Amino acid sequence: MELRVLGCHGGESRKHRSTSFLLDGRVGLDAGATSGMLTLEEQLGLDAMVVSHAHLDHVRDLASLADNRCQGAERPLVVAGTPETLRALKEHFFNNVLWPDFTNIPLVNGGGPTVVFQPLEPEVATDVAGISVKPVLVSHTIESAGFILARDGRALVFSGDTGPTERLWAVARETAEVRAILHEVSFPDELEWLARVSGHHTPATLAREMQKLGRRDLPWLLYHIKPNCQAAVERELARLHDGRIELLDLDETWSL
Repeated sequence: MELRVLGCHGGESRKHRSTSFLLDGRVGLDAGATSGMLTLEEQLGLDAMVVSHAHLDHVRDLASLADNRCQGAERPLVVAGTPETLRALKEHFFNNVLWPDFTNIPLVNGGGPTVVFQPLEPEVATDVAGISVKPVLVSHTIESAGFILARDGRALVFSGDTGPTERLWAVARETAEVRAILHEVSFPDELEWLARVSGHHTPATLAREMQKLGRRDLPWLLYHIKPNCQAAVERELARLHDGRIELLDLDETWSL
């Protein structure tokens, strides 16, 4: 399984892009920077988008992605998420007010609607375009899911947006195939109060979270640092002296 970083920050600037990843060139993982980082051909080649929750910085590029694919794709784009996340997208995003309802707009080239929703039940592994996706609810300000994503005997844990949580690690401990943890950290320790009320992590709370998994042989690939906090968070992560920690960069690729 190959992971490409399209966006790995908790905010936007010329040098920062919101959460967005690509698995094996075909399946997106959150849509904070999908269309902005992919060529038109790459967008048309996508099979599915897996969405952790409905906050705008994780779904924003579904708008331009759907628009581009309507005119050029030959098959619908599957948007997969928990029923609550899909309900929020239907009601507040693809609602014919904020954006057209592309679940009811056919592809110009034929082949069905532009977007098809695929519900994912928590803690049930479901095939999404050839990848096994198991959502696990985590601790955020709205319903948000982390995912256990598996293919060909290898698995990746994706935290989504979350503060301290428990169930994700219990499920991950039961998954021997896990090869890496893709995890958020957002604020410096002095802003732990803000991380707590917004459902995010600081380096100190992340360090406590890393102990819950009970394994020391896996890389922790970190994303979602707020642009204004980048330097402070990087200094505090360095002081943890934990060789498992890797900070992700834009357009970086990992083979798992």
